[in-house]
Amino acid sequence: MIALACAFSILSQDAKAPAIPREFRAAWVATVDNIDWPSSRTLTTDQQKAEMIRILDTAVALKLNAIVLQVRPSCDALYPSKLEPWSEYLTGLQGRAPSPNYDPLAFAVAEAHARGLELHCWFNPYRANHPAQKGPLAKNHIKNQNPDIVKQYGRYLWLDPGEPETQKHSLAVIRDVVHRYDIDGVHMDDYFYPYPEKGQEFPDDSSYKDYTDGGGKLNRNDWRRHNVDDFIENTYKMIKAEKKWVKFGISPFGIYRPGYPSSIKAGVDQYAELYADCKKWLNLGWCDYLSPQLYWPIAQKAQSFPVLLDWWISENTKKRHIWPGLYTSRLGSEEGKTWNLNEILDEIKLTRDRPGSTGTVHFSMKVFLDNRQNVNNVLGDGLYRHRALVPASPWLGSDAPESPDVKVRKTRDGKWTVDMKAGDRVPVRFFAVRVKAGRWLEPRITSNRSITLALDPNMTPEAVSVTAIDRVGNQSEAETVALGVSSQ
Repeated sequence: MIALACAFSILSQDAKAPAIPREFRAAWVATVDNIDWPSSRTLTTDQQKAEMIRILDTAVALKLNAIVLQVRPSCDALYPSKLEPWSEYLTGLQGRAPSPNYDPLAFAVAEAHARGLELHCWFNPYRANHPAQKGPLAKNHIKNQNPDIVKQYGRYLWLDPGEPETQKHSLAVIRDVVHRYDIDGVHMDDYFYPYPEKGQEFPDDSSYKDYTDGGGKLNRNDWRRHNVDDFIENTYKMIKAEKKWVKFGISPFGIYRPGYPSSIKAGVDQYAELYADCKKWLNLGWCDYLSPQLYWPIAQKAQSFPVLLDWWISENTKKRHIWPGLYTSRLGSEEGKTWNLNEILDEIKLTRDRPGSTGTVHFSMKVFLDNRQNVNNVLGDGLYRHRALVPASPWLGSDAPESPDVKVRKTRDGKWTVDMKAGDRVPVRFFAVRVKAGRWLEPRITSNRSITLALDPNMTPEAVSVTAIDRVGNQSEAETVALGVSSQ
């Protein structure tokens, strides 16, 4: 590529690009039962890749900045693993690799980062089989490898959280992914001990007896909570030991317990029924972000969205991120049975009104792929009009990267190319590139070291401004290059 000569200079401070706002904007991509991706268990490798690209391109067009991809729905894997079998949801038969073979997670990570998106891996720590799986369990499934720790409960199979081998195995699975992939986060949802089955008790008599025979003094309910507490704390410590910058996020059921706060009168008591003391985890800083599933409308008094959000914010004593989950998939076309788009818009506005909450996570990506109620256009022209960066996590590191070295070139065919080189002090995840052409245009977030600017042919760039962003969201000072031309 041949560059034409241009008069470049550094702009004065008052001419530099305005700061890019900060807000976490993510969507869950569920793989269980093919909710979001892949859309079918019979897709070819090329079709799977094409669907993932469509998801990522849709996220970029909507100005999201993160994807939360379910990689372990039920002790299976959406990536090559020596610990668990390939997922049936990917290939139609558990244990069967894609053909032609490829690594779906490596593909998703690379393509997400190239588009300026974070990629968080979503794990279910205890579910071992889901009734949506129709085929047989693979030979290397945990039920066949270590049947003593797997329990039938309702229509599901579950790992028994009271078995030491359960924690050991699930920790090994998560560690393997953190170690091998350049991911941005590890994520868990609300499934710890399973939701109660009417008339049934979770079958953990054997593991509880082992505990008491060994001298344990806790009653069964406290012991169950202790099992989950241990797993959450150990997961957080393990992630930080492997890669400190990888965020750990948890998305619990939106109500801690009925009565917390006092106006919340009804709902699942996750402390007593799921044995998940997520208030404790947040209080002690065992996660980097909490995304309580606030799946109720604002006006619903018994489970009030703003009241619950304010309560979770009040419990955030370690000043982690609070990014509530929104039930965006309630949008649909059947009037009277689905939510109106204004509900989701108002929930985003409410979140923005609270200083202690800096983003949201949408369930799930399918609503955006379908563009229900024109949600993509309404958000894109309104609340998501301006692109945002993921908020920084200073407790994971506070040293900002150096300003990048920036070179701007104009080629013989009239295109403008920006070359960026990061400094050596702090590893860089993304570059934020802004162009001034009469006004400062929306930033382009990219991991590439060289990009071609996609400009209107009638637009002449006056300046280019680039900042470097590290893996925990710290941003460098801008390097701003004037191009010696004017569009005025």
